[in-house]
Amino acid sequence: MPTRVILADDHVLVRQGLKSLLEREGIQVLGEASDGQEAINLAAKHTPDVAILDIGMPILNGLDAAREVRKASPKTKSILLTRHDEDQYVTEALRAGVKGYVLKHQVAHDLVHAIHQVCRGGVYLSPSISRAVADAYLSKTEASPDPLSARERQVIQLIVEGKSTREIAMLLGICVKTAESHRARLMHKLDIHETASLVRYAIRRGLAEA
Repeated sequence: MPTRVILADDHVLVRQGLKSLLEREGIQVLGEASDGQEAINLAAKHTPDVAILDIGMPILNGLDAAREVRKASPKTKSILLTRHDEDQYVTEALRAGVKGYVLKHQVAHDLVHAIHQVCRGGVYLSPSISRAVADAYLSKTEASPDPLSARERQVIQLIVEGKSTREIAMLLGICVKTAESHRARLMHKLDIHETASLVRYAIRRGLAEA
């Protein structure tokens, strides 16, 4: 039985290229998504073996999508595609339960290996990722807690993307007052009171790309 995967990337040409690569290797692509929320819906519908997620997607980034995929389809393993090899991105991915971390410039060589590795119950990191980073994280008995809820992380991403409070409310299916409440609460939690600092926080935590 072939390995079953879903693909999530907001660039159609990238998805087409990845699909072609995987199908040549006998891997079945069950569906494609252009943002993190679509990826979660696909995972819930198809319960794939692997969800391949781009880190920099609109509405919901790959890190938070990976967290939600674990809830929607607990047996699905997530692999993150990214151009970032900085320590904070790797550790945030591991905290999110990501089982594979593949750098985009190595995707043609690494992705199939990553899929096989995570399906065997392992963790795959592109070879140029510092093993010391992963070892340091995995040796910790407890990760530092994220002060934000899943909804607050989603709101912060949309703020960084330049969405107004009204647009955030519409995208999330909530009222404007609730969106305002989420924004005020996350700024209070982080002790951040201007958008520029919020952007820096989001980039540092892997919620948005520079």
